[in-house]
Amino acid sequence: MSMLAVIEAPDWYETIRMGDGITLIHEPWIKPFFRCNMWHVRGRDRDLLLDTGLGHFSLRTHVSLVSERKLTCVASHTHFDHIGCHHEFSDRCVHSAEAAILADPRNEWTAAGTYATEEMFDGLPRGWDTARYRIQPAPTDRMLAHGDIIDLGDRAFEVVHTPGHSPGGIALYEKKTGILLSGDIIYDGPLIDDVYHSDIPDYMATLLAMRDLDVSVVHGGHFPSFGKVRYRQLIDEYLAQKRQAGCHLRQAGSVADNHSSSSPRG
Repeated sequence: MSMLAVIEAPDWYETIRMGDGITLIHEPWIKPFFRCNMWHVRGRDRDLLLDTGLGHFSLRTHVSLVSERKLTCVASHTHFDHIGCHHEFSDRCVHSAEAAILADPRNEWTAAGTYATEEMFDGLPRGWDTARYRIQPAPTDRMLAHGDIIDLGDRAFEVVHTPGHSPGGIALYEKKTGILLSGDIIYDGPLIDDVYHSDIPDYMATLLAMRDLDVSVVHGGHFPSFGKVRYRQLIDEYLAQKRQAGCHLRQAGSVADNHSSSSPRG
């Protein structure tokens, strides 16, 4: 029997304004390692939402920010902690390499089968049942590719394909401000490269290609945001660790083509 406090839906989400029209939405009762950072960006013509969390409680019902205006909902990748409420939005985007998972998010394909347990929580959401946890299908409205633009009217975010953590991982980069919404390819915590469809050589090549990006602030998929110096430090530490372990860097030029299939990989 769990001894965790039971958390009601109105207390599940928290929003924190970060400046530059960007708001962090997160689920503070999930432990930091498992807790997805959802990023809301205010635009002139429409808003952007990157990732939608666990999905146990409705994001649209309990966070008014995401239902106030027209909104484009983007998946940084299709692990369960990032796509739980994607089905609640009509304008859904994902990289083509993971579109099949978003449309058919089986627990074995979203890593929920491994990680979605009571061990995630500091407070248990009312009604949680590990055995019954499922993500609802959310077929994409737009398949993304490297170099595509998410246009908000007065703001433009470029899609950066970031294979390694997962084949269809993406980051969003606003060149005008240097803001990088990095998803799970880089954040200030333990980087995960051993999920069933992770690929360490791809991970290394992606980070090497991203290292010299002119960033001002990085808002990652987990843990607190950070600046350019920490960004390069984190990349260099990961690459050095993998090289020391004898991992071999795949040719950077081939990274974008390695995971072009829309079928889930086992």
